[in-house]
Amino acid sequence: MIATWWAALSPVMKLLWTVTLAATLIFLIQSILTFVGADADSGDFSTDIDSGDASGMEGGSNLYTFRNFVNFILGFGWSAILLQDSIPSTGVLIFVSALIGVALVAAVMYLFQWLSSMQQSGNINLQKSAAGCEGKVYLTIPAARTGLGKVQITIAGAVREYEAVTESDAPLKTGTPIRVVDVVDSSTLLVEEINNYTI
Repeated sequence: MIATWWAALSPVMKLLWTVTLAATLIFLIQSILTFVGADADSGDFSTDIDSGDASGMEGGSNLYTFRNFVNFILGFGWSAILLQDSIPSTGVLIFVSALIGVALVAAVMYLFQWLSSMQQSGNINLQKSAAGCEGKVYLTIPAARTGLGKVQITIAGAVREYEAVTESDAPLKTGTPIRVVDVVDSSTLLVEEINNYTI
């Protein structure tokens, strides 16, 4: 039955079906990779998402991306396939399908911009809640706020990594147990050593 249906299609419709199905498959793969956290740092799916990485979050802010091209083909192709019997004029069909393709691109761009803004807002709130959390030094932190190091702390059951400074007179070496004293900015913590404490 499928073979008969396929054979009855015109060359143009065969091309349209092939391109549309390919775009649909790519769209599904992109969506799965995005929402299962393929872009998460250090293998931790709960860590911060960088907007502009391989996951395609950049598709929300840049018009000329592969993701947006796929979205346009998706909207254009399915619209042309579904409306071909309702719109007898080929020119009108192409025009309407192109409009729907552009609308889909715009909708997806808006969605990713919204998700990105929500993620950034969530990150700031999360950072503010870091005060008092404990962890350990990941990269040595220079003394007296003379430079940045990195720490790993546990927030809401997840281990997260942030840049950090300390007011200590001596540098805090890798593995040193620490406590977060304050949040310097959205990506940097002020920490102090925890004496006689074992992680």
